[in-house]
Amino acid sequence: MKRDIYDEDHEAFRASVKEFLDRSVIPNVEKYAEDHAIPREFWLEAGKQGFLGLEIPEEYGGSEAGDFRFNAVMSEELSKVNAALASCWGIHADIVAPYLVTLTTDEQKKRWLPGVASGEILCAIGMTEPSGGSDLAALKTTAVRDGDEWVINGSKTFITNGYSADLVVVAARTSPEKKARGITLFGVETSKEGFSRGRKLDKVGQDESDTAELFFENLRVTDDDIIGELDNGFIHMMQNLPQERLDCAVSNIAHAKQILEETLQYTKDRKAFGQSIGNFQHNKFLLAELFTKIEVAEAYVDKCVLAHSKKELTPVEAAKAKWWSSQVQSDVLDHCVQLHGGYGFMNEYRVARAWRDARVTKIWAGSNEIMKELIGRDLGL
Repeated sequence: MKRDIYDEDHEAFRASVKEFLDRSVIPNVEKYAEDHAIPREFWLEAGKQGFLGLEIPEEYGGSEAGDFRFNAVMSEELSKVNAALASCWGIHADIVAPYLVTLTTDEQKKRWLPGVASGEILCAIGMTEPSGGSDLAALKTTAVRDGDEWVINGSKTFITNGYSADLVVVAARTSPEKKARGITLFGVETSKEGFSRGRKLDKVGQDESDTAELFFENLRVTDDDIIGELDNGFIHMMQNLPQERLDCAVSNIAHAKQILEETLQYTKDRKAFGQSIGNFQHNKFLLAELFTKIEVAEAYVDKCVLAHSKKELTPVEAAKAKWWSSQVQSDVLDHCVQLHGGYGFMNEYRVARAWRDARVTKIWAGSNEIMKELIGRDLGL
């Protein structure tokens, strides 16, 4: 079925993204995996091309597209190349940037946004903690007032871009007695005394992403580093999570669709028992099911993208898109591995790495179980 959510401007943008990826990224992506990091050169070049400032006003060096469909195009094209690229770009340009644009003061915008748009300031977001997981209201990192300063103590884990970030949006508890209503967001520059990073985490997949633990030991910030309103950080996070979850959904489907198309070609080329393995009825029926499943999921995600572009997407709709797309992705890629046979278990084949990369999408941005809980509550249960 022909997709109809993108117009000529979006497709022209897609062409420029593809050119950038072909020229500057694809030749180097294996090195990214070896180093367990995306080099600063990627970010600086992406900044020059305007790919980091889709959410940022022109006066601060961005392009302020004002249309989430451009974000979706970027996420789709990155996901086709490598799922970790899409997640790292998404955290920086599609998740942190909106916090900095909508919640900061003029002084903070001048301090941070030009570098975010250019790639000179790499961003991460510090929500998840070792003991909390998806329960953001239970975070233990604290920020205690000390005169004109705040003293932050605590830790975060599973932080995408964490090992190389220059700026981390950190959620800390400022009024413990208020529970979820006592959390504040701070912009923490990683050059500050009291900030440290743990090791790059040894993950099952997404090798290219420099996921890390972050530690705060008597780190001092001021009111000038508060992002948004004091004690209103939990609400700010809830307001921004739908875009993060939609971004996940876009990436999930684009990633699975690309690998499925490559698997289809593999089943045409691979011979067994005197014929292409795709010609066996079981495999033919299976591929028919998988392509249908992808296209149906893509249609729902497209509808969510269009709704979000019009500021109409609800948190529950985003939760549905996130959990369903990640489940479809996992199902499709598992079958793609099986269709490759023994080669599907070899890391030198893209399908094996894609299968590993996809597993985390049922966990991050709120686990699928949390998504179903949100949907169930909306049903009145």
